[in-house]
Amino acid sequence: MARATIHNRQDSLERALQLFWQKGFHATSLKDLEKALDMRPGSIYATFGSKDGLFQESLERYARLGLAEFERTLHAYPSPLAGLAAYLRGLGSLRDRELPSRACMLVKSLLELGEREKTAWRKAEDLLASMEKRFIDRFDVAQEIGELDAQLDPVRLGRRLQAEVMGLRAFAHRDVDSAAVHALAEDMALSLEALRMSSFVHES
Repeated sequence: MARATIHNRQDSLERALQLFWQKGFHATSLKDLEKALDMRPGSIYATFGSKDGLFQESLERYARLGLAEFERTLHAYPSPLAGLAAYLRGLGSLRDRELPSRACMLVKSLLELGEREKTAWRKAEDLLASMEKRFIDRFDVAQEIGELDAQLDPVRLGRRLQAEVMGLRAFAHRDVDSAAVHALAEDMALSLEALRMSSFVHES
């Protein structure tokens, strides 16, 4: 039986994700992948097609896990703005967690990849655009239920929020203490909550 057929594919993908997230696409060698996945080159290619294919699947898995965490947070709050603020506060704990990198893997990939990796670059761009759309949708809903001023632009707010999330994660990647990240996340959350219409009353 081929080694790849007895290997847990999802476990291998998760291991690859952790490695790519930590080191980036270029700095991750085939030898690194062989060791992390405990697979021979032939098995890696048979299972994932190529290093590039494995990297793109890793990007998809990263985005899917991040989106699941985002949705769990939102569903815990009846108010769209409160849910988004809670998501920001959750990112304040970035330095309290054991992560391969505190910076966003998708953003790191956009900055690293070049013309030779155009397909993977486009994958990272599309996944970021999808997350941006989720933010915009939440602001749209907040506007529809009267929580957000009708004069505000949900698209601009969604893009600003994504930029803030990117910036917060980049800040957390620096040599700063956890309290500073928590404080910055709190400031961002309070700024978002300040958008809530004073006349809004949510019916639970």
